[in-house]
Amino acid sequence: MEFNRVKISSLMTTKLKTLKTRTGLNPNILCRLALCYSLEHESYNDLLPLTVEDGQEFNRYTLFGQYDLFFISLIKEKCVKEGLDAEKDFMKQLKFHINNGINILNTRVKSLSDLTNLIE
Repeated sequence: MEFNRVKISSLMTTKLKTLKTRTGLNPNILCRLALCYSLEHESYNDLLPLTVEDGQEFNRYTLFGQYDLFFISLIKEKCVKEGLDAEKDFMKQLKFHINNGINILNTRVKSLSDLTNLIE
Protein backbone atom coordinates (compact mmCIF):
# COMPACT_ATOMS: atom_id res chain seq x y z
CA MET A 1 0.00 0.00 0.00
CA GLU A 2 1.57 3.23 -1.14
CA PHE A 3 0.88 6.35 0.86
CA ASN A 4 3.10 8.54 2.97
CA ARG A 5 0.70 10.90 4.71
CA VAL A 6 -2.84 11.04 6.05
CA LYS A 7 -4.55 14.36 6.65
CA ILE A 8 -7.68 14.84 8.76
CA SER A 9 -10.13 17.71 9.03
CA SER A 10 -9.68 20.69 11.32
CA LEU A 11 -12.75 19.54 13.28
CA MET A 12 -11.12 16.15 13.95
CA THR A 13 -7.87 17.93 14.81
CA THR A 14 -9.73 19.96 17.45
CA LYS A 15 -11.35 16.80 18.82
CA LEU A 16 -7.92 15.12 19.00
CA LYS A 17 -6.56 18.08 20.98
CA THR A 18 -9.48 17.74 23.39
CA LEU A 19 -8.84 14.01 23.76
CA LYS A 20 -5.15 14.67 24.34
CA THR A 21 -6.02 17.09 27.13
CA ARG A 22 -8.38 14.56 28.69
CA THR A 23 -6.08 11.52 28.43
CA GLY A 24 -2.52 12.78 28.04
CA LEU A 25 -2.07 10.55 24.98
CA ASN A 26 -0.44 11.79 21.76
CA PRO A 27 -2.63 12.29 18.67
CA ASN A 28 -1.02 9.40 16.78
CA ILE A 29 -1.83 6.98 19.62
CA LEU A 30 -5.36 8.36 19.82
CA CYS A 31 -5.76 7.88 16.06
CA ARG A 32 -4.65 4.25 16.39
CA LEU A 33 -7.21 3.68 19.16
CA ALA A 34 -9.91 5.52 17.19
CA LEU A 35 -9.21 3.45 14.09
CA CYS A 36 -9.40 0.16 15.97
CA TYR A 37 -12.55 1.17 17.83
CA SER A 38 -14.29 2.18 14.62
CA LEU A 39 -13.23 -0.99 12.81
CA GLU A 40 -14.63 -3.08 15.65
CA HIS A 41 -17.85 -1.24 16.46
CA GLU A 42 -19.49 -0.13 13.21
CA SER A 43 -21.48 2.62 14.96
CA TYR A 44 -21.12 5.39 12.41
CA ASN A 45 -21.71 8.99 13.31
CA ASP A 46 -22.49 11.87 10.98
CA LEU A 47 -19.19 13.01 9.57
CA LEU A 48 -17.90 15.85 7.52
CA PRO A 49 -17.34 14.78 3.95
CA LEU A 50 -14.08 12.86 3.85
CA THR A 51 -12.77 15.29 1.26
CA VAL A 52 -12.32 17.92 3.99
CA GLU A 53 -8.64 17.67 4.84
CA ASP A 54 -7.77 21.01 6.38
CA GLY A 55 -6.36 19.81 9.70
CA GLN A 56 -3.46 17.87 11.13
CA GLU A 57 -1.33 15.73 8.87
CA PHE A 58 0.35 12.50 9.99
CA ASN A 59 3.14 10.76 8.21
CA ARG A 60 2.62 7.04 7.87
CA TYR A 61 5.38 5.99 10.25
CA THR A 62 4.29 8.41 12.98
CA LEU A 63 0.73 7.18 12.66
CA PHE A 64 1.38 3.43 12.61
CA GLY A 65 4.99 3.00 13.69
CA GLN A 66 6.28 -0.54 13.84
CA TYR A 67 2.69 -1.81 13.58
CA ASP A 68 2.22 -0.50 10.03
CA LEU A 69 1.57 -3.91 8.48
CA PHE A 70 -0.89 -4.78 11.24
CA PHE A 71 -3.02 -1.65 10.71
CA ILE A 72 -2.87 -1.94 6.92
CA SER A 73 -4.05 -5.55 7.20
CA LEU A 74 -6.93 -4.62 9.52
CA ILE A 75 -8.23 -2.01 7.11
CA LYS A 76 -7.88 -4.29 4.10
CA GLU A 77 -9.68 -7.08 5.93
CA LYS A 78 -12.53 -4.71 6.77
CA CYS A 79 -12.73 -3.69 3.10
CA VAL A 80 -13.01 -7.33 2.04
CA LYS A 81 -15.68 -8.04 4.69
CA GLU A 82 -17.72 -5.10 3.41
CA GLY A 83 -17.35 -6.15 -0.23
CA LEU A 84 -15.06 -3.25 -1.09
CA ASP A 85 -11.88 -3.29 -3.16
CA ALA A 86 -9.06 -3.48 -0.61
CA GLU A 87 -6.68 -1.50 -2.82
CA LYS A 88 -9.00 1.03 -4.45
CA ASP A 89 -11.04 1.83 -1.33
CA PHE A 90 -8.21 1.64 1.19
CA MET A 91 -7.52 5.36 1.73
CA LYS A 92 -11.21 6.24 1.91
CA GLN A 93 -11.76 3.56 4.54
CA LEU A 94 -8.64 4.56 6.49
CA LYS A 95 -9.80 8.17 6.69
CA PHE A 96 -13.39 7.18 7.39
CA HIS A 97 -12.49 4.93 10.32
CA ILE A 98 -10.03 7.40 11.83
CA ASN A 99 -12.67 10.17 11.64
CA ASN A 100 -15.46 7.92 12.89
CA GLY A 101 -13.35 6.65 15.78
CA ILE A 102 -12.27 10.14 16.82
CA ASN A 103 -15.92 11.21 16.86
CA ILE A 104 -16.90 8.26 19.03
CA LEU A 105 -13.96 8.61 21.42
CA ASN A 106 -14.58 12.33 21.78
CA THR A 107 -18.10 11.69 23.05
CA ARG A 108 -17.25 8.73 25.29
CA VAL A 109 -13.83 9.51 26.75
CA LYS A 110 -13.56 12.12 29.46
CA SER A 111 -10.41 10.72 31.11
CA LEU A 112 -7.74 8.10 30.59
CA SER A 113 -9.69 5.61 32.72
CA ASP A 114 -12.62 5.85 30.28
CA LEU A 115 -10.41 4.24 27.63
CA THR A 116 -10.07 1.10 29.71
CA ASN A 117 -13.86 0.94 30.04
CA LEU A 118 -14.15 0.99 26.24
CA ILE A 119 -11.89 -2.00 25.74
CA GLU A 120 -13.38 -4.24 28.41
